[in-house]
Amino acid sequence: MARYTGPVCRLCRRFGDKLMLKGDRCPTPKCPLEKRNTPPGGRPPPRGRGGRGGVSDRGLQLREKQKVRFSYGVLERQFRRFFSQARRSPGTTGENLLILLERRLDNVVYRLGFGDSRAQARQVVRHGHILVNGRKTDIPSFLVKSGDAIKWRETSTKTEYYKRIAEEIEEGSVPNWLSLDKESMTGRVLNLPAKDDLEAAFNVKAVVEYYSR
Repeated sequence: MARYTGPVCRLCRRFGDKLMLKGDRCPTPKCPLEKRNTPPGGRPPPRGRGGRGGVSDRGLQLREKQKVRFSYGVLERQFRRFFSQARRSPGTTGENLLILLERRLDNVVYRLGFGDSRAQARQVVRHGHILVNGRKTDIPSFLVKSGDAIKWRETSTKTEYYKRIAEEIEEGSVPNWLSLDKESMTGRVLNLPAKDDLEAAFNVKAVVEYYSR
């Protein structure tokens, strides 16, 4: 399945929730979900099993899985691979899945404030602007480890984008499992994300149930 390239705000309206795909625009009144909180297309909601209105349990599980997948910008094959790895790891499968997604380099770059959205952070990584422990890493799905240092390449610090980010970034905005030195624009993974650091908006139990059938 190819990556979704349509209007990202349409996805938020489809799921009826903010997926933070537009970066700084999402919390503002300019967000289309604030203006028109209805599914795109104007079609009535699908009918569930037995002719009842609403969505079936399977449909709700699929909806939640897609919500997580689109939020992190992961393809279906990649998502299945992460789920398989999460299921093999000790602990709760749903929590393990979100921890793996949070450890992706593009997500860490986003969490550090080096990108306004995960899509922008993924582009920053792919263009080779980021160093992990001093080595150029241009693979967005690279999984960071505790103690890893993430910083900008020296040549990238001369770009206008970097100068804007360096001026606007706030040290206190990063999650507890990361740290940011604004002066050197270097982030560090203090430890792997814990349960309390994960997104509370996702129903990961439904995702597990979807793949368990």
